[in-house]
Order: sequence, then structure tokens, then C-alpha cells
Amino acid sequence: MDEKIAKHLEEIAKKENTTQSEVIRKLIEEKYQEFLKKEKLQAFKSLIMVEPGSLVERSIQSIKEEMGRNV
Repeated sequence: MDEKIAKHLEEIAKKENTTQSEVIRKLIEEKYQEFLKKEKLQAFKSLIMVEPGSLVERSIQSIKEEMGRNV
């Protein structure tokens, strides 16, 4: 790891009164949550574009399968 980054990590851990591993874990979790939020937003936007009446007489399973292909 770059010395500059290592120093920043050490300072963050001290300021948050936690370990460097915990700082890294939290950052990874935050980034992962961002990805999940973007995926859910994209799926939601694809639902908004559905034409009215296009889901009539369709099963939930077929709709989920179609959404899975589009996401």
C-alpha cells in the first residue's frame, strides 16, 4: 500500500477511535451499499417505463424473469 494512503488510513482510524481494519471494512460496506442502491434504482426505472396494461394476465414469475434479463 502506498505510504501516503497508509498514513491517511492510520489517521482516520485514530480519529474514529477504531482499528484500520474496521475503517477498511466500513468503507467497503459503504461502497457495496452504493452499488446495491444503483442496481435497485435501475430496476425501478425499468419498471417506470412499463406501458400501462402490459402486465395484465402475466405471472409474477414471468415478470421477474424478464426483469432479470434487463438488469
